[in-house]
Order: sequence, then C-alpha cells, then structure tokens
Amino acid sequence: QVQLVESGGGVVQPGGSLNLSCTSTGTFQRINTMGWYRQAPGKQRESVAQITGAGDTNYADSVKGRFTISRDGAKIAAYLQMKGLEPEDTAVYYCSAPGRSRTYWGQGTQVTVSS
Repeated sequence: QVQLVESGGGVVQPGGSLNLSCTSTGTFQRINTMGWYRQAPGKQRESVAQITGAGDTNYADSVKGRFTISRDGAKIAAYLQMKGLEPEDTAVYYCSAPGRSRTYWGQGTQVTVSS
C-alpha cells in the first residue's frame, strides 16, 4: 500500500521547537518535489514549505527563518524542523508528494502551540 506517514507532532510552548518527519511505504510514481502543508481549524490548507529533488526550497512568508525543510534523497522522506513556534502555527501538518498522475498525502500530525 502506497502511504506517506507523518510523525513528530505534539504540544509545545510558544518559542519551542518540534521536528516533523514524513516517511513512506509502498511503490510511488516518480517523485520530484515534496512539501509540507498545514490546516488550522476553520481555515484552508496552506503550503508551508517545499523542496525539490535538487534541494531547492521555498517557504511561506510566515515561517521563513523559523522552519527548515529537508529530505532524504535516497528515499521518499522529508523533514520539517520548526523553531520559534507561535500559537498561530497550531494546525494539522501534512506531508505531500506530487506524482505523475496523482498527489500523495499523509494522514497528518497535530501541532499545538500553547502556554
């Protein structure tokens, strides 16, 4: 079964850090870009960070300088290092990998930033 699995979410105080991981099982279509998205309650899903197969990265303005995306080039796996977390970062975080004819999504991992 083709699957992306996120892990690493949790509850953290403002200013804290979390590291998210996205691993995979199964046989995927060819993957180039991988990304992290998030969806807060009552809001649309939004892009957080993207990384291409060449290692080029792109970040949402709201997380620049605080979040770092990376990937394992030998596997379909991506990571999101999050520092300086703010209450506004509270959301379900999803891993995404566009294939040739479909986009793969994980089930999401909850990140809650609260004092």
